[in-house]
Amino acid sequence: MFYWLLKVILTPILTVLFRPWVEGKEHIPAEGAAILASNHLSFSDSIFLPMVLDRRVTFLAKADYFTGEGIKGRLTASFFRGVGQLPIDRSGGSASEAALKAGTKVLARGDLLGLYPEGTRSPDSRLYRGRTGVARMALTAGVPVIPVAMIDTDKAQPTGKIIPKIMRVGVRIGEPLDFSRYAGMEGDRFVLRSVTDEIMYDLMRLSEQEYVDMYATSMKERLLTRARHLARERKAAAEPGRAVSELEDALDSAEGSSRERSPWADDES
Repeated sequence: MFYWLLKVILTPILTVLFRPWVEGKEHIPAEGAAILASNHLSFSDSIFLPMVLDRRVTFLAKADYFTGEGIKGRLTASFFRGVGQLPIDRSGGSASEAALKAGTKVLARGDLLGLYPEGTRSPDSRLYRGRTGVARMALTAGVPVIPVAMIDTDKAQPTGKIIPKIMRVGVRIGEPLDFSRYAGMEGDRFVLRSVTDEIMYDLMRLSEQEYVDMYATSMKERLLTRARHLARERKAAAEPGRAVSELEDALDSAEGSSRERSPWADDES
């Protein structure tokens, strides 16, 4: 109920402000289950995509959105709960099974399920390697996958920016992808990778993004490491004496950790 109320209130406002354009809307079925596999540029992707569609879209949202602190955290959690989004733990293992079950329940109702195959927002507006969860869910539920490219949402609301910039954004929807030829093969990791790569190829074609054959989370870790390294260099230049002292402490700590390491560590895979 709150989903449609919020949609009725927000759609006219956001339409006037952002004038979103949409291509390929005819590829969205009038009824029946399907997975909408989208690139992920901005937090606002989960707002603009449902806004331009007539049918309800349920996203599997990371659990962090529901556990934030402060005013922003509470507002975010209230928003996601209000529009019926499902929190999932992305730590892997049993959490992945829980996400699969949550998604298949949505599809079993004949609804549209929104997924971001990259697993997280792109750190630099490029398209990154897809996680195979989207393929596994599609094969398990036996539903088509509809590739969706969000356009310029990263420019309207970059990561970390709360108030978006007023500018035009777009949504480009591709033809449904049928993977029924792989029915019953959701346990084959090579099939899952092949299906996922096919989805990502269509997303690359629709979005016209540069493709990077690595996971977005790995790139974020690399960028974070680089930022920390630059920060240490600047700190060393400003306070050389303190930097040397901290380096000596770090070396002592590393040597201590090495001495305490399991004697079988080098033999473990």
